[in-house]
Amino acid sequence: MPILDTFRRPLGNLRLSVTDRCNLRCAYCMPEQDYAWLPREDILHFEEITRLVGVFANLGVDRVRLTGGEPLVRRDLPELVAMLAANGRIRDLAMTTNGVLLAEAAADLRRAGLGRVTVSLDTLDPARFRELTRFDALDRVLAGIDAAAAEGFASLKIDTVVIRGVNDADLAALLERGRSWGAEVRFIEYMDVGGATHWSRDRVVSRAEILETLARRYGPIAPIVETSSAPAERFRLPDGTAFGIIASTTAPFCSSCDRSRLTADGLWYLCLYAPRGLDLRGPLRAGASPEELAALIASGWRVRADRGAEERLALRERSPLVGLTELKKDPHLEMHTRGG
Repeated sequence: MPILDTFRRPLGNLRLSVTDRCNLRCAYCMPEQDYAWLPREDILHFEEITRLVGVFANLGVDRVRLTGGEPLVRRDLPELVAMLAANGRIRDLAMTTNGVLLAEAAADLRRAGLGRVTVSLDTLDPARFRELTRFDALDRVLAGIDAAAAEGFASLKIDTVVIRGVNDADLAALLERGRSWGAEVRFIEYMDVGGATHWSRDRVVSRAEILETLARRYGPIAPIVETSSAPAERFRLPDGTAFGIIASTTAPFCSSCDRSRLTADGLWYLCLYAPRGLDLRGPLRAGASPEELAALIASGWRVRADRGAEERLALRERSPLVGLTELKKDPHLEMHTRGG
């Protein structure tokens, strides 16, 4: 029987951060100049990660997504992919990456057993890319997506965070480029998560606005009706091109969310907006058995009542989730530590 939380949401999807480090500084995630990092001695080893994922899999988790930070800055990542892919209970092993290091890694990741790849790409304009990320790396990202497309992963997606006045004029161009890669593009509303210190409500481009913009360009857009716990609502252009919108800010999907997040140092978060996580590294390194770890995880999930995005939506006055002073004190509050 699946393990259900207080709203009868099953434990099914684990987002696994393998590092809090990143080689870009995207404006919606890491807009500040300085950051506090997790102590290196606290970072889980591959064997520890594999043990914990095994416990989660025995409890019903069958989808694992590698995140960061930027997961490809973690040395020898294909080795971890192979270790996780060997678990027959994991039916979907995926990764989200910014693509900077993907060209060099794509073939090894595919051979190791990685099934799906999502690349974060917010613009095709080099100057705008530098403005958004503070790095001149667009050519490397595009080369990485080319390499992933050539490797024939089971799925290739492009994630775009849409910010008003920054890249909201790039939607059609990204859709067209995604089509050339055979990749489905997903537009994401700008979220007020930890680390998004420059967030404001007026910078959010809503699902309705995204659809209106694309309909003016392409004509009538039809929803794709499907039953899924995936965060994206999917739509189809008149020519058949499919794309998605993740409307976490204006239309949260908390009621169907089966995702939890494990940080690189072993803290387990039941919601992206949760102020605290459950320490799994401590018991693991103290010699807890798989059964003891399973009991700890199951009891944590059964009392889960998180509906963070819905609670944020209900606020009359809405500002960034966590202030800069608090972020400096605790890196676990950062989006790049928890993994989006």
